[in-house]
Amino acid sequence: MAQRALPLPAARLGRAVRSAGAPTAVSGVVLLLPDGEPDSHRRPSPLSYAFQPPLARALARAGQDDGLAAHVVRYRCRGWNATDAQPAADAEWAVEEVVRRYGDVPVCLAGHGMGGRAALRAGGHAAVDSVLAMAPWLPEAGADGPDGADGAEPVKHLLGRQVLLVHGTNDARTDPELSFRLAERAKKTNRDTCRFEVHSDGHALRQHRAEVTALAADFVCGSLFGRAYARPVADALAAPPPLGLRMPLAAGFGKSLRG
Repeated sequence: MAQRALPLPAARLGRAVRSAGAPTAVSGVVLLLPDGEPDSHRRPSPLSYAFQPPLARALARAGQDDGLAAHVVRYRCRGWNATDAQPAADAEWAVEEVVRRYGDVPVCLAGHGMGGRAALRAGGHAAVDSVLAMAPWLPEAGADGPDGADGAEPVKHLLGRQVLLVHGTNDARTDPELSFRLAERAKKTNRDTCRFEVHSDGHALRQHRAEVTALAADFVCGSLFGRAYARPVADALAAPPPLGLRMPLAAGFGKSLRG
């Protein structure tokens, strides 16, 4: 007898990650969206979540004085699955859950790979103040077409949000040129868009993880709590294309901030 497929679990939030010295009240939330696959109805792979807990802890430490909480979003399944766009739908559910739990607090969607696409797609939610897309997986078809047409990722809904894309130049899984082209379209609608290139790094952004983490922390705390951005981020946001969309992430970025 053929076995029946198990039903997919509901999307959920992982436990809140907060630093020990944080205020009791939560004043802002970053939702971490893991990587996935273009097509799959299988349950999420534990490997896709491996990058998230260390980043969640680092962001919570960086935002502890402002009351930042970090949650990892647990998807229903690992695939985007064409027009179902399931990770994006799960991200939107997660934002609604944040509003239900914490009330009217600013939210940053921070995704990696397929999670980066989900963050960009769900970034139009009224509670979202900022979007961080790291090595986002983006479709090739229609990448230069009109907003939302012929397979192009929509960008007009990002108006009013702070948007940062980060991509390794040696990424063999997701094409960094496609993230540049999306950032170029987004910049025309929303001037608060910038993009950093991590030279010689791959999809996991492992080679320069310390710098990427420091950049993410600077962006999340600046966009959610009004902190002054580090000079490279401020310059990237202010620079016209293509300069602000091909900003190199300098080695030692995090050390220079601590100094």
